[in-house]
This record gives sequence, C-alpha cells and structure tokens, in this order.
Amino acid sequence: MTPLHETPSRRRLWLVAAPAALALTLSGCASGAATPAANPDSTAEPETTVDTTLTGFATAEEVLAGNQQTHDDPAAGEWSEADAVKIELDGSGASASDSADVTIDGATVTISAAGTYLLSGDLEGQLVVDSEDEGAVTLVLDGVDISNADGAAIDIAAADEAVIVLAEGSASTLSDANGYAEDVEANAALASAADLTITGSGALSVAGNGNDGIASRDGLVIQSGTIDVDAVDDGIRGKDHLVVRGGDIAVDAGGDGLKADNEEDADRGYVAIEDGTVALVSGGDGIDAYTDVVQTGGTVDIEAGRGSTSDPESGAKGIVAGTIAVLESGVVNIDAADDAINTNAYLHLAGADVTLASGDDAAHAELQLVVSDGDVTVTSSVEALEGGQITVEDGTIALTASDDAINVSEPDAGTAELTLVIAGGELVVDAGGDGLDANGPIEITGGTVIVHGPTADGNGAVDADGGVTISGGTLLALGPAGMAQAPSADSAQATVQFTANGGIAPGTVLTIVSASGEQLGTVTATKQAQNVVFSAPGLTNGETYTLVADGATIATAVAGQQSAGGMGGPGGAPR
Repeated sequence: MTPLHETPSRRRLWLVAAPAALALTLSGCASGAATPAANPDSTAEPETTVDTTLTGFATAEEVLAGNQQTHDDPAAGEWSEADAVKIELDGSGASASDSADVTIDGATVTISAAGTYLLSGDLEGQLVVDSEDEGAVTLVLDGVDISNADGAAIDIAAADEAVIVLAEGSASTLSDANGYAEDVEANAALASAADLTITGSGALSVAGNGNDGIASRDGLVIQSGTIDVDAVDDGIRGKDHLVVRGGDIAVDAGGDGLKADNEEDADRGYVAIEDGTVALVSGGDGIDAYTDVVQTGGTVDIEAGRGSTSDPESGAKGIVAGTIAVLESGVVNIDAADDAINTNAYLHLAGADVTLASGDDAAHAELQLVVSDGDVTVTSSVEALEGGQITVEDGTIALTASDDAINVSEPDAGTAELTLVIAGGELVVDAGGDGLDANGPIEITGGTVIVHGPTADGNGAVDADGGVTISGGTLLALGPAGMAQAPSADSAQATVQFTANGGIAPGTVLTIVSASGEQLGTVTATKQAQNVVFSAPGLTNGETYTLVADGATIATAVAGQQSAGGMGGPGGAPR
C-alpha cells in the first residue's frame, strides 16, 4: 500500500518579452540586466527586454552576483575610545574633546572630517556630518537622545562613507520634525547621503515623525544591533540596496517597512536579508524592492495593511520585487491585505519555511513561479499560487484558497509558457475553486499531489485547457463530477477515475483497491465530493479498481476509461 500524506526587464517594472523556452528550464541560470525603457514616463507600457539568463530557478547567489556589491566592512564595528573624538551633548549645545573637526553652533553640531566620534548625552537640535575627506565617518552612539523639531535628528549630508556604531550596553533615541518641505533631501530622522552601515550590540529607537525613520540616498547595511523604528512613511530605506546581515529589527511604518527604490540602475534597488529577526507592521508593503528581494537566513514577520482580513483594495502587500524574489533559507511569515508575495517576473521558493495569509494571491509571479524546496503553507488566500508558469520540484506544500489553489494564467505584461509542472514534493491543496488550474497543459512527473477541490459543479479539482499528462508520482484529486478532468489515457502512467453517485461525505476514509485486493492508496475527504481521480505507479490500463469508503465499496472503474470530459477534456475555463 502506498500511503498518501495529508498536510494541509530583469530590472524594470514592466516585462514584455520572455522566451517560451526559459519557462521549462530546470536549472538555475546567472542573472544579468535588462534594456531599460526608452521613455519610462510614457503612458504606454514601456518596451523592455527580459534578460533570458534569469529564470525562476535562479539561486540567491546568482541573483546577488548580478547586483551591485555592498559597501560595508565586516570590521566596521571595531573602534578605539583612545582614538575617538568625544562629543558630550548637553541639551541645547555640546562640547568636544577636540574641536578641530567639530563645530558647535548653538544646538547644531557639525562634524567635518573622517574619523571616529564618540557621542553621549541629550540634544534638542541636530547632528550634521559634512565631510569631504576620504574614509569613513564613524559615529559611536553611547546613550544618545537627539530630537529635532525642525528636521532630521542626524543628517549625514556628505561623507565618503558613514558608520553608526551602537555601543555595547547603550540605548539611543532619534526623533525628527513633524513635517518636511517637498524639496528637502534629508527627510528622515536618520538621513544619509552616503553609504551607511549600522552595527554594534546596543539599541537604537527611531521616530520618523515627518516622513521616513532611517533613510540612505545611497546603500544601507545593517550588520547588528537592536533597532526599533516608528515612521509615518517608510521605516528603513536604502536607495541602492538595503541589506540586513543580523540584528533585531522592528518597524511600524505608515508606508513601506523596508525599501530599496533605485529606479535607474539595473544592478541596484534590491533588498537582501541574511540573518537576524525582522518584524514589520506596515500600512504599505512590508518589503518593497524595485528589483530583487533575497533571503538567505533569519526570521521575517510581516503584517501589511492590517492583515489578510482587511480590505485588499489598500494594495498593501507583504513582499514586492520588481524582478525576482528568492527565499532560500530562514523563516518568512506574512499576513497581508493584498498579495503576500508579488513579483513582476520571477519567484523562487527555494528552501525557506514560508507561511502566508493573503487577502488576494498568496504568492504571485507574473512570468514564472518555482518551488524547489522548503515548507510552504498558505493558511488563507483567494488564489494561493499564481503565475505565468509554475513548477514544483520539491518541498512540503499546503495550500488553502477560496478560489483556485494553483492558477497558471496569462501575465498582465509579457509572455509565459502557461504550464504547470509538478516533478516532486508533497502538495496538498484545499480549493473553493479549481484545485490545479492551467490555461495550458499540466504535466506531472513525480511527487505526491492531493487535491481537495470544490464542492459544486462549475469548477473542478483539476482543470487544464491543454490537458493533463502523468508519467510518475501520485495524484489523488477529489471534487465534483460535472467538471472532472483526469490525465490522458495516453500518459505513460495509468489513471483511474471513479464517480460515486451517492456522493462522498466529509470525513470519509477512501481507499483505492486493486482486483487482487491490494490497497494502493488512501485519503480522508475533507469536504463533500463525488468524483475521485487516482494515478500512481503500479496502475495498469484495462484493469478494474474499486473505491472503498469506510470499508464499503461505492464505485468501480477501469483504468484508462475515464468518464467523458475527463480524458484531458476541456473541464472548467481557468481565468
């Protein structure tokens, strides 16, 4: 007996052309850049060219190799108190141990040279960095509280590179003005025009009262520290890249939680999470990258737009990537009003432990969605997985959807293969609409697939415009009889299809039995059903099989003689 386990332009916003061949490539490819649109401000869709070396099978390493490398030094947090200029803040002013490169003008403290500066105390004013020197300006925050009613608390206006060290055992706070003029560049509580690194083992609390909490107009890397950001707009933003290497980060943002928004350079505008814990509550998107989102470790928790039970019209998504998202390791938990994960081209679920709740699609990729490893659980969605081409290679996947659980459909922009390929893994779906739905063919070559489909005619457990073929693995699909569809009798592996005229009640234990009495597979119905499709190694076309419900025979059928409309017929019409 075979047991069946039930467990519930590369860098542009619009992608127009994708070769049909790339959608079925089963190996990772190196990334590259797209040709940008000639007129990105045009009301017509820009004509961009997708880089054909990038597919939904791309690994995190391959995606990051095609991006701008980060600026940070692993030793950025190392500093010597003996070499540091000490700046003591005293409410309305400050004093410095060496005034050569520190100017104090009332409540404004300006640092004008590279070096290390140790700050402590309180200031109702502003700390400005304005250095033309080569080398980093390192600010060691050792119990600092800076609040500025007129602008940013810390404004790094110019520097070769900036480093903020959160001193061991310290807790610092930054807060800014309640509003900014539209033409002000430094419009965050912690604002930097230079590459910025945040490191150290201390704590930093940031209140972005007028706009963003922490923002770099270049790259931003967080190596470590305990960072808490509350912002009326975006929480933490790096224009070229935002990389989290570790730390404990919490963001409550009226806009996006984490953001990288370089729209001009093909290798920038990406977010990468390597380790640490990231907890995001956002009115907008949890993570928003103009190009790529990559996770190779750590834990990410996102609540976007007040979660999946709120209005999806808010458009608040969990993770948004303009090109590709690769979740390769770590833990991801998303509860989003709109899509939990949305990409304009590719999505690769490659090993992370992913749990999604969505008010619309749980995981959406315009061109190609691949699941190659990991645990993927969709607890609630309208459609669980949606893409122009979907491949399941491995992993443990449980999908719950009020409409289609897996939907392969035409992308809004560009072309895709419109195929669903299942080559391995364990897949269990619970669908109010179609269980497996493709506007092209469905091909099953391995794995275990259990479908608890809809209860009413008009949808089916399996629905493929291009027919279904199976050459390996196990398929057990339960649903209504009216739109039932089974793999073609021409498939390399045989299929048997049963119709129980009396229906099948929820909780019924179903067993498929051969003429010799061998039990070939079993499953417990989770909802009302009438039709059962079963395919597994060992079935033989022309032989008779029995469907047993709680020990009693309720139907018999001959393998390869599926009912009319079930032999790869039209079924329901995928949307």
